[in-house]
Amino acid sequence: MENKQKTIAILTSGGDAPGMNAAIRAVVRTALHRGMRVLGVRRGYNGLINGDMVEMNFLSVSDIMHRGGTILYTARCPEFREDAGVEKAKETCLKMGIEGLVVIGGDGSYRGARDLSLKGIPCVGIPGTIDNDISSTEYTIGYDTAMNTVCDMVDRLRDTSQSHDRCSVVEVMGRKAGYIALNTGIGCGASVILMPEVEYDIQKDVIDKIISSHRTGKQHFIVMVAEGIGGVEEIAKKIEEGTGIESRACVLGHVQRGGAPTVTDRVAATKMGYHAVELLEQGIGNRVVGLQCGEVVDYDILEGLKMVKTIDMNTVKIAEEVAL
Repeated sequence: MENKQKTIAILTSGGDAPGMNAAIRAVVRTALHRGMRVLGVRRGYNGLINGDMVEMNFLSVSDIMHRGGTILYTARCPEFREDAGVEKAKETCLKMGIEGLVVIGGDGSYRGARDLSLKGIPCVGIPGTIDNDISSTEYTIGYDTAMNTVCDMVDRLRDTSQSHDRCSVVEVMGRKAGYIALNTGIGCGASVILMPEVEYDIQKDVIDKIISSHRTGKQHFIVMVAEGIGGVEEIAKKIEEGTGIESRACVLGHVQRGGAPTVTDRVAATKMGYHAVELLEQGIGNRVVGLQCGEVVDYDILEGLKMVKTIDMNTVKIAEEVAL
């Protein structure tokens, strides 16, 4: 008797990240090479609930690797947080013959994949977020591209800060994590870096440092602030009041999510997408894929969600010592 063709689906969920298209491409092409049928689910878990999907082929993912965003679109899905929504998604999967699902997104997307796995639909998560805040992996798709975008934007800000002897207080993304702020702060030569993982005193750790550096002849400053700290307008106001240096706040916002992915993101996305299909080919679900020490690994979703990721305090120390 002829073997039934295995059908898998793929979706992107939560915030978009450069490199998601590279991951989609890797999943689709790997699966097709292995004789599987692939359905692309549009607009995240909404599409899974409503049956908004399209069959993917080699041409579907041709010339997409260099594009930012996600060709499958993405969306938040409050309905999927309830059991009734998960049941609807399960019924759609059964109706469409979906025997495995690849979910590209962050922790919230992983929780959705966990819930669907517990309903009997094997799911594999791939970390796609610029914030690099997923505990089960040392690297997330989009992180490198976002940092390069930040550095480019801040380099431009520095030109005008230097022209006006000004302090620019720059808020970067990262949710409650400071990975983007820390590494772009080093990369941009920021005078001060503020992140949720490290307590700070505005007078001692910001104002006094700027005053001390100003006395040595430095005229312009960059203060990098993670969005988990927030309040950049107030921080800029306090700096200006405390130093006498004109200070301006700048929230870089969603430009950090856009643009063509770097080679680092394209390769990482491809490796993790490939591995996700390998798992589903074996009927293995309820897993999350990641990178540890440069190697592709996978964990049980529940185990992955319980992991704790901490900032590298040695990098924090380096940043502080070379800043001023």
